[in-house]
Amino acid sequence: MHTYPQDSYLKALVDQLRSLPRESEWVEFKTEESRPEKIGPYISALANMAAMLGQEYGYMVWGISDKDHAVVGTSFDPDVAKKGNEELESWLIRSLNPIINIRFYTVYVAEHRLVILKIPSAFRYPVSFQKEKYIRIGSYLKKSCDFPDKERELWESFSRKNLHDYLAVECVDDSEVIKLLDCEAYYQMIVGLSATGVAHRFFLEKLEEDRLIKKNEAGYWDITGLGALLFARDLTKMRSLERKALRLIKYQGKGREEAQREYLSTQGYAAGFEEFMRIVDAWLPSREVLDGPRQRTLRDFPIPVMRELIANALIHQNIFIRGSGPMVEIFEGRVEITNPGAPLVDIHRMIDAMPRTRNESLAGLMRRTDMCEERGSGWDKIIAQIESQRLPAPSVQVSGDSTRVVLYAFRPLAELSLAEKCQAIYFHACLRHVRGEYVTNASVRKRFGIHQRNSAQASRLIASAVREGVLIPDSTEVAKKLQRYLPWWA
Repeated sequence: MHTYPQDSYLKALVDQLRSLPRESEWVEFKTEESRPEKIGPYISALANMAAMLGQEYGYMVWGISDKDHAVVGTSFDPDVAKKGNEELESWLIRSLNPIINIRFYTVYVAEHRLVILKIPSAFRYPVSFQKEKYIRIGSYLKKSCDFPDKERELWESFSRKNLHDYLAVECVDDSEVIKLLDCEAYYQMIVGLSATGVAHRFFLEKLEEDRLIKKNEAGYWDITGLGALLFARDLTKMRSLERKALRLIKYQGKGREEAQREYLSTQGYAAGFEEFMRIVDAWLPSREVLDGPRQRTLRDFPIPVMRELIANALIHQNIFIRGSGPMVEIFEGRVEITNPGAPLVDIHRMIDAMPRTRNESLAGLMRRTDMCEERGSGWDKIIAQIESQRLPAPSVQVSGDSTRVVLYAFRPLAELSLAEKCQAIYFHACLRHVRGEYVTNASVRKRFGIHQRNSAQASRLIASAVREGVLIPDSTEVAKKLQRYLPWWA
């Protein structure tokens, strides 16, 4: 049994549920039903109906008459109820898919003992009990497979869900919101003014306006997933989001056998981004190059590229894949940036694809804090920066439910494999195409730093790219020595 810290909240919740004109499809009143195999299907149905009807929770309440909503009390005690030798709550949770964080609470109303089962709304997938999905038709419990129109409506409801619909912390007062969220950072980034001397009520008003917090039925605040991910003072204190903290690891050598340093950014993404990038900048290797008569220091991996890719990883991650979060790994000769979730666009069309955002509300607020642009120009900038330093082309790898972008340190053209050369020419072609330009012998020479007297080398590179299928000749009839090329999809 979970002991709720605010008894007044539970009493207010009971009053609100009793005030409903009839037993709702997301609320079920019982008196003495204690059979686990009967409770389980209700959990599935109430979670699914709460999602369909735009409610954050479904509820089962023992001790209230379903006829007139009178408080009658109950002897049902989930603390002692069992299924076989297993505790009731543990057995119920284990029988659900996906697992949701159901909670039993007890409260006394007019000296009557009530039990409340609080059931989170289904979020990305229908909740099933022992492999069967349930819904409610009026007050009747039904299998969803018997009602295909309702099942379709349920799936459609998930497409309307966003991070501001997900609750990371529930039922806190004004002071706790201020303790949990970096309101000063929010106010400075979003409002653009110093937070010095600003009354807390103004913080709360703005946070609510941006759907970072919301008032619940008892008048307390709930902190949304959006608010927690962006402005948490400590993400590890946020329910189910602690594994979403941004992580940085630097290794000795090319493998993962020996980690030199590790840093976990426990702040929300917006609040902690600049500090994270400062540490990334300090840990990245650099090299000395001659710039005319002067020597200057170049990062092996340009900071603008790192910044863009890390912001992309945060925005495009699948927040609801449990147990993994965004990560940056620094190796000898390469950097890997990984996020949970497969990409929403073809990995071969990153530069020209229309922007698609998995987490629209997250991307919108990150744009307002200048962490990203949301214009679909990120990969244009990444490739332009890489070409300006004549670095190898990045690779984008999809493995199961994760996406990894790998950046490579500078290596002379002679040390690049044929595949690496063709990949660089392909990205070069994509970038030029979106600018309304073509690949030419001259542009390839500039991309790889090939001297004009070695133009035959550039021609051989282009010929290899055509044979590998990443380039096609422009159909316009021009002299062979003036031949222009396009990416394969143009």
